[in-house]
Amino acid sequence: MKKLTILLNLMLIISSVSFAQNGKVFDNLTVKSTILKSERKFAVYLPPDYETSQRSYPVLYLLHGAGDDHTGWVQFGEVLRITDNAIKDGTATPMIIVMPDANTGQRGYFNNIKGDWRYEDFFFEELIPYVEKTYRIKSEKRFRAIAGLSMGGGGSFMYALHHPEMFSSACPLSAYVGELSIDNFKERFLKNDPSLSETVIQEYFNNHNAVSLINNNSADKYKSVRWFIDCGDDDFLYEGNSLVHIAMKKKEIPHEYRVRDGIHSWTYWRASLPVVLEFVSDAFHQY
Repeated sequence: MKKLTILLNLMLIISSVSFAQNGKVFDNLTVKSTILKSERKFAVYLPPDYETSQRSYPVLYLLHGAGDDHTGWVQFGEVLRITDNAIKDGTATPMIIVMPDANTGQRGYFNNIKGDWRYEDFFFEELIPYVEKTYRIKSEKRFRAIAGLSMGGGGSFMYALHHPEMFSSACPLSAYVGELSIDNFKERFLKNDPSLSETVIQEYFNNHNAVSLINNNSADKYKSVRWFIDCGDDDFLYEGNSLVHIAMKKKEIPHEYRVRDGIHSWTYWRASLPVVLEFVSDAFHQY
């Protein structure tokens, strides 16, 4: 009987240790937004030792693409499995991952052209302060990173270009970098709202196109961000990502630019995520 008790206790210890090696995802959380006049959903990944430690963690904001929501990286991107494995094998440091919803109300990560839907303001003025108050998150720039795919890759570009003082790393994947032609941009906006002036449209284009932002601003402000750009060779967004790479090269902005065999698909992005986790961890570790 004594041997059986010892065996059962040993099994419980092994079970608890095994359980402790897994992180947790909560994918139906909300934050009240005064700016967007709504409850905004988000998901969060907490690392394996979050509940057993008292320390604070670096944070990665991970943005979904068009058509998905805050559960995209959870369900299709397998963020729990991939991050747990990366932490377990030592290629990534334990971190908190925040995945907001940008598919409700209006789709996208930006303030709209009229200024009556201010998602970017919500992100910086409400979401970041809320999660940094709610979770044990290190709030300095060097411990904050951003990444995303497709529409979320565009969000990653814009957020880090608009606020380079906020992020140590930015990792746009298969990113929509903005309309490549100002004429196409004007045509699209005037079709939806003929009352818009060309001046307003031009200004919005300049501020929401990654190539324009890089060309029209001092390179020094962007050199404080570690850039990792990744796009498949058969991705329909390859041209925009290539142009950003060229613009950064001309401005001598250090960055990693990767083109792998692949298309605009979750197969590609699941393979990208471990590399992203390692890349942002290097900055968190103050490489």
